[in-house]
Amino acid sequence: MSQEYLSPTQAAKILGISRQAVIERIKHGSLIAEKVGSRYIIPRDQASLHSTAKETGAASSRKTAKNTIKEVLDRVRKEKIRTIQLWFVDILGTLKCVSITEGELKDALEHGKGFDGSSVTGFAEAQESDIIALPDAKTFKVLPWTKNADPIARMFCDILNPDGSPYAGDTRYVLKRAMARAEKLGLTFYVGPEIEYFYFKSDRKPEIIDEGSYFELIPNDLADVLRNKTVKTLEEMDIIMEATHHEVAPSQHEIDPKYNDALTMADNVITSKYIIKEIAQQKGVYATFMPKPLFGVNGSGMHVHQSLFKGEKNAFFDKKDKYHLSSIAKGYIAGQLKHAREISSLAAQWVNSYKRLVAGYEAPVYASWAQRNRTALLRVPLYRPGNEKATRVELRCPDPACNPYLAFAVMLAAGLEGIEKKYEIPEPVEPNIYHMAMEERERRGLTSLPGNLFEAIMETEKSEFVKNTLGEHIFSRFLFNKKREWEEYRIQITQHEIKKYLPLL
Repeated sequence: MSQEYLSPTQAAKILGISRQAVIERIKHGSLIAEKVGSRYIIPRDQASLHSTAKETGAASSRKTAKNTIKEVLDRVRKEKIRTIQLWFVDILGTLKCVSITEGELKDALEHGKGFDGSSVTGFAEAQESDIIALPDAKTFKVLPWTKNADPIARMFCDILNPDGSPYAGDTRYVLKRAMARAEKLGLTFYVGPEIEYFYFKSDRKPEIIDEGSYFELIPNDLADVLRNKTVKTLEEMDIIMEATHHEVAPSQHEIDPKYNDALTMADNVITSKYIIKEIAQQKGVYATFMPKPLFGVNGSGMHVHQSLFKGEKNAFFDKKDKYHLSSIAKGYIAGQLKHAREISSLAAQWVNSYKRLVAGYEAPVYASWAQRNRTALLRVPLYRPGNEKATRVELRCPDPACNPYLAFAVMLAAGLEGIEKKYEIPEPVEPNIYHMAMEERERRGLTSLPGNLFEAIMETEKSEFVKNTLGEHIFSRFLFNKKREWEEYRIQITQHEIKKYLPLL
């Protein structure tokens, strides 16, 4: 069936905005269009998608939002909360905050809080710097450790243009847009990440605080106290944990938030990282999500368990299939394998990320899938009878230093493309890929992931798929920042070079 296109004027009527507003959204990347000569044409499904998102995000949720706003205002008044932090992230996933007082709260909830975006990484240029942070009242939480003194609350924000339209640099909106695409297919995207990190004595050098190993319980262990307090704090903020434990490397730990829809989970990942660092700091130690801070041991990943549901039913499960995977699940896996190299820079976005993605440390190096094999990029945990809802796909290349909104968005978009275009899933690769001869890997058609950040950003830069998912604004600014990071790294002289080459050359 051929794609139907609309003129900006026709799209404006569907969206209920002006023609000029349509043109502005196209220029900022929040509405995808094609250019024919000097004219823009917009795929009808794009206009319909934005219209649906507008209806669900504005009209249908406005009724509940009003009630939520009233509840927030009542609670702030009752609990004498004087400071409210408005949270959002830049395009790299760094948490930002604007604090307001109780007196400003009602206006901020209804109209947003204006700020200068030109100093926020990847946001506005100087000439277009005025943007708005609109608090999402549903995310209102009091920071537990402040309750007994001067209570402080926080809310996540959506970033808007002055006219109220979504701002193209808002990574939260990118994920919302991807999820709206899934919802058009009747699917809800759920994720459950495993967040790994290290505790060190300070942020000056990586001095460990314990010699523990996987699942080890150490008497009088400071890290165990820190983890328990972190879990208690997060659960007071309604972020439920499935598990927490010591990881493989010394001083390395993991918390596993209970699976949730992708937007809620992205907010929860940002919150969890902040709380982990806060609790560590209260006890005089430092928590880091740097992917590979120690040489010769495992790095910190963020394996992401993914599933798609149709209502209460897991759309990935098929009891008649030999792998218990539906055609939706197989298309989803195939889509992620196809785009694995292109999305690497979003899932593993730092120079240091690629020090983790090397053979031998339970981190994936090749694009493959399996059920038992933990050297594969995608793992499908074995089905347990009666536990159909647990059928899921685990992506093992992301690390906890990524921007979860962008990472979840490209993961979902890749999987949806595989479903929509009916990509064929290859056979699973169960043998340990690290131990395979090169000829065997070539015979199986295994493609390696990028070996460093430069290779990863080159793959992303030529990807129309990633560009369409992120929008031109975030796509271009993300690449600009990553190229600058690589160049800064490339010209450094490391201690390894001084130690090895200075006495020799």
